[in-house]
Amino acid sequence: MKIALIGASGNAGSRILAELTRRGHEVTAIARNPEKIAASVNVTVKKGDVYDPGGLATLLEGHDAAISSVHFTASDPQKLIEAVRTSGVPRYLVVGGAGSLEVAPGKKLIDTPEFPAIYKAEASAGNVFLDLLKQQKDIDWTYLSPSAVFTAGERTGKFRLGKDQLLTNDKGSSISFEDFAIALADEIEKPAHARQRFTVGY
Repeated sequence: MKIALIGASGNAGSRILAELTRRGHEVTAIARNPEKIAASVNVTVKKGDVYDPGGLATLLEGHDAAISSVHFTASDPQKLIEAVRTSGVPRYLVVGGAGSLEVAPGKKLIDTPEFPAIYKAEASAGNVFLDLLKQQKDIDWTYLSPSAVFTAGERTGKFRLGKDQLLTNDKGSSISFEDFAIALADEIEKPAHARQRFTVGY
């Protein structure tokens, strides 16, 4: 498939890029600083600005799917959605946040006393993005939330999927960038969560 990846140089983005190319997909890797991305087979590196919906739409045109892996506080969901809509790309996948996941009926992770204050702004913006996606009637979107701890680790291929509830085990709630990338790539190849949010964790 031809896939456009916005934010391809970031922590999650670079692992998603690696996973997609490992599977033989053609990826247009879009970043503010394209020099951070190593050119390789099946990867076309492009400079893009998340605040320029027109320019971004041009970069997305002709792809089978678009992924955005950008910080919510460093982008505008309205402009990203506008770019996707204008480009005509048939599927849009968003690297989401954990803050909007439920830890109890009607109680989100972001609203718990233990939620780190340093991540509140990012998590709140992620909630806004998800709510905005839910209002879109003409975009085939999917929002994949990681577990509470989202960090570099191993590519194990062993994880669980959930919907709106935070996944936990006896070690807490976590997922590696590498395994998150597997779950996202699986969703691109075999869509199972059209116009839905889902989550991945150990």
